[in-house]
Amino acid sequence: MSDKTIRIGVDIGGTFTDFVLHDETRRLTRPGKRLTTPESPGRAIIEGVQRLLDETGSTIAQVHSIVHGTTMITNTVLERTGAKVGLLASEGFRDILEMGREIRYDVDDLMLQPPPVIVPRRLRIGVPGRLLANGAEHQPLDEAAVAAAVRFLVEEEKVEALAIAFMHAYRNPAHEARARDIALSLYPDLLVTLSAEVAPEIREYERTNTACVNAYVQPRVHAYMNRLQEDLAALGFAGDLYIMLSGGGVTSLEDAKRFPVRLIESGPAAGAMAAAFVARGCEERRVISFDMGGTTAKMCLVEDFTPHLKHDFEAGRLHRFKQGSGLPLKVTVIDMIEIGAGGGSIAAVDTLGLMKVGPRSASSVPGPVCYGRGGEDPTVTDADLVLGYLNPAFFLGGEMALQVEAVRKAVDERLAVPLRVPPVQAARGVQELVNESMAAATRMHMAEKGKDPRDYAMVAFGGAGPVHAYGLAKLLKVPRLIVPMGAGVISALGFLVAPPAVDDVRGYVAGLDAVDWNHVNGLFDDMARRARALLERAGGGGKPVDIRYAADLRYAGQGFEVTADIPAEHLDAGHVETIRRAFFAAYAERFGRGALNVPVEVVNWRLSASLPSQHVSLARAPTGDPPLRGVREVYFAGFGDVQAQVIDRYALKPGDVIEGAAVFEERESSYVVGPDCRTEVDGDFNLVTTISAKAALPGHERLSLSLS
Repeated sequence: MSDKTIRIGVDIGGTFTDFVLHDETRRLTRPGKRLTTPESPGRAIIEGVQRLLDETGSTIAQVHSIVHGTTMITNTVLERTGAKVGLLASEGFRDILEMGREIRYDVDDLMLQPPPVIVPRRLRIGVPGRLLANGAEHQPLDEAAVAAAVRFLVEEEKVEALAIAFMHAYRNPAHEARARDIALSLYPDLLVTLSAEVAPEIREYERTNTACVNAYVQPRVHAYMNRLQEDLAALGFAGDLYIMLSGGGVTSLEDAKRFPVRLIESGPAAGAMAAAFVARGCEERRVISFDMGGTTAKMCLVEDFTPHLKHDFEAGRLHRFKQGSGLPLKVTVIDMIEIGAGGGSIAAVDTLGLMKVGPRSASSVPGPVCYGRGGEDPTVTDADLVLGYLNPAFFLGGEMALQVEAVRKAVDERLAVPLRVPPVQAARGVQELVNESMAAATRMHMAEKGKDPRDYAMVAFGGAGPVHAYGLAKLLKVPRLIVPMGAGVISALGFLVAPPAVDDVRGYVAGLDAVDWNHVNGLFDDMARRARALLERAGGGGKPVDIRYAADLRYAGQGFEVTADIPAEHLDAGHVETIRRAFFAAYAERFGRGALNVPVEVVNWRLSASLPSQHVSLARAPTGDPPLRGVREVYFAGFGDVQAQVIDRYALKPGDVIEGAAVFEERESSYVVGPDCRTEVDGDFNLVTTISAKAALPGHERLSLSLS
């Protein structure tokens, strides 16, 4: 048996970097949390890993693997701090990045700004050579022109990376592959991205854009990951470093460096995977995943223990809620909404005398006022402290004493005085504003999918998620809340329970009744071979691989598709009706209706492959101490100030029941529920809260603790 038995998950957030260490031999799981070091993200990782090893009596030699997620790609695109990129396109098509879809994302804005392109025009060069839509060669590739273009871009323009995107390369990648060979023969160290590898699908604009964004972030990602490898090696780490994909799977470091655009939602994906893991343990088939950290709040739907996925993503929007104002990418991501509402979101009074919360964040530097690290603007966390949701003496288990008086002064001077209201009322306004913002975004997200929040339970986590879960659930009329043990670091747990996975796609457009099934089976065979090879590199080691098949289908003449699962066996004409029915069901679920007699066509063929996931629990044996720490006054919208029980979560055991308002304190977060709640500890030590449809009246709060 190997002596490398420890796995560590690391989630770098805007305010805190979270850790979970799991040793399967000792059946030991230990969470950790450190302030993020934005100037050098790797420093927080090294310090956090070392501390966890010290706390558990472990050594770096015992660590088998570290699984990591990053927001670097998103931030690089948002801040436009990527590399200087050159683009080789088919002659006559170099302007496709600026032509885009030829639509205005806001028809009423006369001063509309188009999304800025990643590659300026002087760095885009068209070269002769043309493939037809069926992949046949119409004009040979002009290899001399390719060589001249690459020399110009590298030697004259000093590009750091090269993207190659030729017309119809998704059907036949031969021209792109040959162009890459020419470029690397001239400059062996040049980073080259092929559109046919990163996004082998129809729609030239999106495919070209995806290749350019991949090239744009690649040098920075290479530098960051190489530096992280070096720092971990200096610590003595000789295990494997894995990276979370935007679709919720885990991949090897080398593949992450090759296709960094697939990591664009890497960090948030871990939380959704953790929520799916918790939902499976609770046998909750319909769940809203609510992840609220220091900078943002993220919500997604998890059905049948699987987060919703989508196969396109818009990065770097000029306007957060205006589709079309960003850079469209063809990547698989977990379908979630993300808004600037976190514990560090800053509250301020605008020029009209109205209070606004977010999207600006205090982050970890300087952080909320209560951290005592130089922050002067009141934040959501500061308001939570004023309202009794947080214990100033038990934040991070008592490691960080919160500065109550500094918070009261900041709330008074920057919010209460300009608004001409008492400081407590200003703090209430901050909390209610942020809860309403999250509720409005969630309602819109679910309405677009034809879903009703009342039919779902909510899994709440993140440092601020359990603090605001009750208020959000009340606004959405969600009847049940689930808060797992270690909720404040549960995203880091997601890195450990997410299976290594591969998502692949091939574009082949055909009417469903005219599909060349031999060609389709060849595409699936090729994807399956590639997937198995990638999973083997990601630590497969002979483990069984679960492979699933899907297709993007549409009614003939439609502009966009829906994805439906299809049979996982060798396909032939006998499967046409099965696939047609799967499309009708998926279409009707999304739009509420379908047209049974309209021809159907297939656009893309998809394969997903994954290894088995590992069960990891943050539950720990009860301490044996009395659960009730005391009573504290807490404000609840609709009830006012209420005397709430303060509960030591680590002292609770399965079967314990808490009636009424309560604050459950643990090291990484606090979970707060109102007077109309009944909370039970289940067999996995999750806190499961049922919100009564008939709320208790103010002044008649129930306070009771029933221990099994």
